[in-house]
Parts: sequence; structure tokens; C-alpha cells
Amino acid sequence: MSDQPSSPPAGHKPALRAPGSSQSRFQVDPVAEAAAAAGVAPKTPPGSRSSTGEESKGRFRESKGRFRVVNFLSPSDAAPDAGVNGDTVRSEASLHSSTGGLSHFSDTHSSTYYLRTFGHNTIDAVPNIDFYRQTEAPLGEKLLRPSLSELHDELDKVCAEHLSPDALSDVLLYRVAVIRCMLNIWGVMLFIRMSWIVGQAGIALSCAVVLMAIVVTSITGLSTSAIATNGFVRGGGAYYLISRSLGPEFGGSIGLIFAFANAVAVAMYVVGFAETVVELLDSIDALMTDEINDIRIVGTLTAVLLLGISVAGMEWEAKAQIVLMVILVAAICNYFIGSFISLKSKEPQGFFGYNGRSSIPKGTLLAILITGVVYIAVAISNGSCIVRDATGDDNDTMVGSLENCTDAACTLGYDFSICKEGGCKYGLLNDFQVMSLVSGFGPLITAGIFSATLSSALASLVSAPKVFQALCKDKIYPGMHVFAKGYGKNKEPLRAYVLTFIIGLAFILIAELNIIAPIISNFFLASYALINFSVFHASMANSPGWRPSFKYYNKWVSLAGAVLCCVVMFVINWWAALLTNVIVLALYIYVSYKKPDVNWGSSTQALMYNKALTHSLHLTGVEDHIKNFRPQCLVMSGYPNSRPALLYLVHAFTKNVGLMVCGHVRTGFRRPNYKDMMNEQVRYQRWLLKTQIKAFYTPVFADDLRQGAQYLLQTTGLGRLKPNTLVFGFKNNWRDGEMKDVETYINTIHDAFDLQFGVVLLRLKEGLDISHIQDEILTSQVKAPGMKDLLVSINIKDFDSDSSKPSSKSTSCQSSPLIFRGQKIMTPDLVLILKKNKLPMQLSPADEKLLTASQQFQKKQSKGTIDVWWLFDDGGLTLLIPYLLTNKNKWRDCKIRVFIGGKINRIDHDRRAMAALLSKFRIDFSDITVLGDINIKPKKHNKKMFEEMIEPYRLKEDDMEQEAAEKLKAEEPWRITDNELELYRAKSNRQIRLNELLKEHSSTANLIVITMPLARKGTVSSALYMTWLDTLTKDLPPILLVRGNHQSVLTFYS
Repeated sequence: MSDQPSSPPAGHKPALRAPGSSQSRFQVDPVAEAAAAAGVAPKTPPGSRSSTGEESKGRFRESKGRFRVVNFLSPSDAAPDAGVNGDTVRSEASLHSSTGGLSHFSDTHSSTYYLRTFGHNTIDAVPNIDFYRQTEAPLGEKLLRPSLSELHDELDKVCAEHLSPDALSDVLLYRVAVIRCMLNIWGVMLFIRMSWIVGQAGIALSCAVVLMAIVVTSITGLSTSAIATNGFVRGGGAYYLISRSLGPEFGGSIGLIFAFANAVAVAMYVVGFAETVVELLDSIDALMTDEINDIRIVGTLTAVLLLGISVAGMEWEAKAQIVLMVILVAAICNYFIGSFISLKSKEPQGFFGYNGRSSIPKGTLLAILITGVVYIAVAISNGSCIVRDATGDDNDTMVGSLENCTDAACTLGYDFSICKEGGCKYGLLNDFQVMSLVSGFGPLITAGIFSATLSSALASLVSAPKVFQALCKDKIYPGMHVFAKGYGKNKEPLRAYVLTFIIGLAFILIAELNIIAPIISNFFLASYALINFSVFHASMANSPGWRPSFKYYNKWVSLAGAVLCCVVMFVINWWAALLTNVIVLALYIYVSYKKPDVNWGSSTQALMYNKALTHSLHLTGVEDHIKNFRPQCLVMSGYPNSRPALLYLVHAFTKNVGLMVCGHVRTGFRRPNYKDMMNEQVRYQRWLLKTQIKAFYTPVFADDLRQGAQYLLQTTGLGRLKPNTLVFGFKNNWRDGEMKDVETYINTIHDAFDLQFGVVLLRLKEGLDISHIQDEILTSQVKAPGMKDLLVSINIKDFDSDSSKPSSKSTSCQSSPLIFRGQKIMTPDLVLILKKNKLPMQLSPADEKLLTASQQFQKKQSKGTIDVWWLFDDGGLTLLIPYLLTNKNKWRDCKIRVFIGGKINRIDHDRRAMAALLSKFRIDFSDITVLGDINIKPKKHNKKMFEEMIEPYRLKEDDMEQEAAEKLKAEEPWRITDNELELYRAKSNRQIRLNELLKEHSSTANLIVITMPLARKGTVSSALYMTWLDTLTKDLPPILLVRGNHQSVLTFYS
């Protein structure tokens, strides 16, 4: 037999242990490690690392997964001096080498590397850029580092995938940035409208306009550079920058506007091109109809042509940019050269000549500088060479004196005063093709206009669909996801192209450049304002994730830029600016209301955390005051969906008032799985948010309920944001289980009082816990495949829709919340679900009643009463909770009735005293009842029922020897002694009598709130105390047992 280890079969993982070996393949071979430490060269056993053809494919078929198993050798198979052990990490090169399938160790992920660096082999990964990529990173494949569990608990598979993308050179990026920006800035405005601006404003104000534009764009360029260098920027332009910085509210609103602005920009550039074409047609008397309609016709045909080009592919566009740039530069140079060549034939038209990764940020700013200088130079040249109005008639020369002629043309020998009456076609104010007139070679200016307008229109026609696609992929707005679909290998958004074309065509039909330009200027300025504000906001948030590599920015300059953008918007066109702001605000409010399920790590989140932390710290330094007291509840709910009645009732009086924490004590004999618990914490917290329950979910592992409750009581909360009230569900089935559970339950109540907590118990006669019904429904999936698909889709789609959420694999039957998409309730009508899906199982009548009762606090309460039995002064919590309930819409139709104890001969006095107190507390009530017969002995049959209830739990020490009685009491401390029963006979009778009075006065109440009786710790046994609580609340409407910590929570002082 050969000693060579054989390769595992294709597609199979290697065995954890080699045959006959006592060592795991993950254990470090001490001989091998010692040999490696001594410098012995690693030696690969023959045949153990080579594979060819189909064997290699099969062996590494699971390479698409998170980690790759790389044919580990067990120590028994390795040569004694081999420096390779079971934890060796191997790279992509070792799997797909070009040397006939032979494997080679990578320099960065090899056994040799780890041995040399750390002295031992490990699957712990070294820092790698691919670990930090997002899921859809285009420049490289995302890798996942070994999880903490994989390093801490047990060894798993080994990560061996690594792709390092080839970055573009700085020179290329610099050139691309400069050319793209200059092509976009030297557009229709420079060639067609700059002269008109000079004619309207004059040289000085025109230069001021250009300088203001330079300031705006320069500040925005700095801000854009800061955001763009704070991480990889995907497609979507300004939308991506703003949304990932400020969040979906601003990002979604500005993204829609930015995409729309780009679509309208197509129209602006196309109309500029069409104007020039129509001017040429007019010059040769070849108009098809009239100027306006000709612009529409030419513009429509041009838009159709551009759409075809953009859909066909833009691979040639980068190369064409250089050619277009050359044409533009030549046209501009041609203009300036022509401005020095004064021709007599041009004078009638008003031309007299002169008289008297820092690569991208640097490229952008250089382009702004160059183009800004050119704009100013063109403005000065236009104002110096050309008059505002000219007739174009050679005969309009000056005749006579200059007294009646004050225009600049008069001093040059021409009288164009007739233009004041209108009708002149030449001059800065009338001729948009002035640059062609001035230039040395007019057709070159036309070529420049064509290249500038068409290239810009094509760029906008391509960018607008990309922004639409990026926006639609994020699913911020409903109904727009249809435009997210991509086609072909590059995922081209063809549907968004058509949408952009339709929007652009609609504005092309306006055929007025002066109307289109202000609209998109306001839209773009809104985007610039938010980009600048994003930088200011991110800097103020002080998040550790804000680390732009571009350092030449300042948050205050960015804020000034944002304000300047807003001012310029209103200067350009106040109604368009107002409309833009209204649209942004409306979209912001809509997205804020809808709360899309996205998490981009925005600066809004960072600033929210900063504020929460700051306010929490400030609150810690403020002393508690009675007027600011609010019930902050720790609700022992278990899984939040298992006791909906308890959850919704507490939420009713804590929503927007106080803190609510859903505590869950996980018990069991198995070793606690903290990873599953953390996954469940994330899932249930998301579920609470989805169902609009304002609460936190906090699970803990403990040996029993009492220990877990102690953990929660002592550690839950932060500073002043700590619970002060413990809320339980009443233990309805306490007589059916083990009495040690009752002992634990009652001791938990004692612990809460020891820690100065108030305690609230809720009892429904049908019960609270519906988890067993959920388990039955989930179990019935086996018999009903249709229901299985339904519930699986609920659990997976609602909670595991992206990779950042816990996997559905860890979802157990008990922990799977049953909620349906689009519903806001926590526990849907499961009876209706059963009927609708025709499951083979049927609920028992008791379970149907339980389900119905579990939902009673989710709906609006009918007109009725909340009966407050304020028997003992606990500080006012018994009265405060009903008051808070009646402030909510669901309980607004319920009136408060107050019941108090008193003496028969003082009923009127006690009623007036209580009315005065409630009036001072400013608490409305409908009635006050003084119970004068509270101390009357209860009925005999009720007393008999009480005696029968406690009978199984009595110690009966008189019937046994003292030693045996003491031993039994020590073993079962919950037992009721005869002495104890006699000592508290009167208190027991009071609970029986109170139940009779409750049935008499409050049997029709929507909710009963009564002061909870106290039991002295160490004196009253758990069984007797539990019997008191059971007797008091038996066969009644929903009842809350409340006992504050006897610190005042109400005050009548201002």
C-alpha cells in the first residue's frame, strides 16, 4: 500500500480525522511546527496537492461560497518535517494556478507567511481591502473575514479568495476629470447666451455673475471631493453622494429632482443645438415652417438620434471626448482671434472690435478655474467688441451732430436708435450667434456649438437613466422599481432611457431656452446645496467613519456654499426656487413617513447617536422630579409576539411617554447559544419597529426566571433611561405546574420591590401566552404545504431580506414572529388565517377565545369605563396609569371611575376629599364610589372555595412531628403553615370580599386597575400570596394589579 494520501472525491470535503488518527485535522502538528520554526523547508507529499481537469473542478466546486476548503492534510498524512498543518490558509492562486494544476502558496495567505509573521499557523485573516467591500462592489469581489465564532468556538473553512483590482492611473483620472468637466461647462450658455447676458447686465455685472458661479461650483467641488473620497462611489452621481451621506429622506427627494434635472438638461442642450441649426436654415432661407416649430422638429429628431446612440452603446464616447475638446478649444481660440480682426462689413451688425485620489478633485477644480477664466474673458470681449443693438443696415451711419444720439454706436459712426422701438436682429440683446459673427471663421464656432451641445446632451441622456436606475434600485418610492431593471452585460437601464427621452421631449417642445434654463438651474442648485450641507452635516456628526482623503475642505465653507446656493436659486427665479423647495420638502416628508428599510450609515444616523448620547449624559446629571415622572416599564414578555395583549396594553400608556423594554429570560439545560440570541435580538427589534411598537427587546440567559429578572432589573437601561416598573403577566396555570415555579415567580416580585421598582400584573381570564398556538400552526406546515410557503415567506421576507440581517436558518418555531406583509398589527387573526388557508388543524374553543382576547387591546376600545380601585396609596401609580391610557385615541372613549375604601358613616366626606384630591391632580373622573362594606365577611361558599384552593399547599404541622414539619418546610418553603394562615385570616377574607365587590361593581368595565396587595417577605408563603392574587382577580374583566414603589409620582404643585 502506498503511504501517499489520496485526494478527496470531487465535491467532497476532506474528513475531519484521518483513518486511524487520533488528531483532528485542525490541530497543529507539533513536529511540523517545530520543524518550520527551525527553518526546515516545507515539503509537500507527492500527489497530495496536485489535480487536473475535472478533478480540480470538482474539488473546488464550493469555491463560490464564503470560505474554501483547501484539501487539508491530517498530521498523520504529512511528512514529519512538513511545515504545513491543518490550519494553512491558501490563496486564489493556489486554486487556479496556470502550472498544470499544481498548487502554490501565496505570499500573503500561505503557511510560510503566517509562520514567519506570527510563529504559528492560523485561520485569522490579515487586513485585506476585499473584506471591506460592499456586496456589489464593481472593482473587486467581497470577501468575508472569519467570524468571531469561527475563531473563538471552532475552526471552520478557510478563506482563500482574493482579487486585487487594477486601479486607473492618476494621470488618466486627472485627464478624464478635466476634459469631462470642461466639456460640460463650455456648453450652450457660453456660445449662445453669454453675449445676451452681457447685453442685459453689462461687463461688470456679467463678470460678477460668473464669479458667483465660480464660487458656488468651487465650494461644491470641494464638498463633492470630500464625499467622493470618503469611500467608493457607485453609479448615481449626486443622488448616491447625498443619499449615502444624509440618508434616504434627503437622498430620495434630491435624487428624483436630480434625475429629472438631467432629463430636462437634455432638452436644454438639444434646444440650443436646434436654435443654431434653425439660425443656419434661416440664413439660407430654408425654414420648414417657422422658427419655433422648426426648433421643435429639429430637437425631436436630434433627441431620437441621441437615444439610439446611447442605447446602442457609449464605448466610443471616451475617445470622442478628446476630439470634441479639440473642436471646442479651437472654436474659443477662433473667437478671440476674430475679436481682434475688425471688419467694416460687420460694423452694421454691431461688431466694432476693441476700443479704447486627489486626481479627480484637482481635475475638477482646474476645469472650473480654466472655464471660469474663459467665461470672464468672453464676457469682457463681448462687452468690448459688440454693442447692445444693431440693425445690420449699412446705411444707418451717423448724419449730423451727436446731440440726439447717446448710444455707444454713435461714437463709432452708426445710429441704431431705431432699435429702441424694437425689431432689430443684431447686437448683444438680439443675436444669439454673436460669437460666430466675431470669430475669424464662423463655421468653426458652429462646430463648437454642435460639439458642446450634442456631447452635453448625450452625457445628460446617459446620466439621467443611471440616476433613475440607482434611485429605483433602492426602492424608496413605490411603483418606480420597474425602471431599475437592467439589460445586457452592463445592465443598461433601457426603460429609464425611454422615460428620460419622454421627459426631455416634453421640454424640447417648449422650444424656449430662456424658459428651460432657470428650471434646471434651480434643480441643480438644490443638489449642490445638499451636497455642501452633507459635508457640513457629516463633519458636525463627528462620526469615525467620516475620513475623506481629500483634506482641503471646511465644514463652515461648505455651509456657506449651501446657503449661497439657496440664495442664488431665489435670485435666478423666485417662483422656480419656491417650487423646487416645496417639491423637495414634500418628497422628504413622504420618505420620512414611509421609512424605507435601508441602512446606509448616513450622517443623520451618526448625528442622531451623538444627540442621544449627549442628551443621555445631560439627563444623568439632572435630579428626578415628580412632575417629570413617567412609567418606564420592563415587560417580562418572553418573545414579544407570544403575549400580544400584555405588550399592547403597556405600549398604550408608554408610547411617546416612557421607556418600554421587552425582557426575555432564556432558560434551559443546553449550553447557551449567544450567537442565536444576538440574531434573535436583531430580528425581534426590527419586528417591533415594523409593528410600530416603540420598545426595546432585551434577552438574557439565566438558570431560572428569577435570576434572569435580577439581571434585567439591575442592568437594563442607560443613565436616567432605566426602567422603574416591572410588568408581568399573571400566572394563570400556577396550580397545574410545579410549586418551585410559583416560588420563583413570587420571589421575582419581591426582588422588584427590593430594588425600589413598581410592579404591575395583568390578568386576562383567557390567558396571555399564545406561543403554543403559533407552534401548532408552524407544526401543521408539514400537512399543509401552501401554509408552509406562506409562513416561510413571512419569516424570510420580512426579517431576512438582506445579508445584514440574521439568517432564517436560526429561526425556531417558537421564535418566528407571525406577521404578514403590509399589516401593522402584531398578532394577526390566526383563526381567519386557518380558515383562509384550509389547514388540517382546528383550534379548540379555548384557544379561539385566547386568540380573540389577545387582540383586544390592539383595537379602539368601545365606550365604557376604566375602574380604578385605589385602595392603598402607593405613590399614585395606580391612578397615573389609567390617566395615561385615557389620553390615547384607543382609550379616549373610556371614563375613569374611582373606588376607594371608607367607613359607612363617612362616605360623603371621603367622596368629597377624594374629588378634591383628583381635582388638584387635574385628573378627570366620571364617578367616585366609597366602599363602606369592604370589611364585611365574605360569603360562605366563597370562603369554602378559598379553603379548597389552599388545601393542597398547607403544611399541617399539627399533624406531624415538629422535626418532620421543619424539614418539610425547609424543603418546600412555599407551604402554608397553620400559624401563618391564622395570622393572615383577616387579609385572606379581605381578598375574597374584594373579589365579590369587584364582580358587583366592575363586571362590565373595559379594564380594572386595582392596588396590588403586598405580602411581607419571609412571613407570607408563596402559595398563600399567589392564592390571594388569584382569589382577588378571578372571573373578572381584564385587570391590572398595580403597586408603586411608594414614592410620589403625582403632584398638584406647579
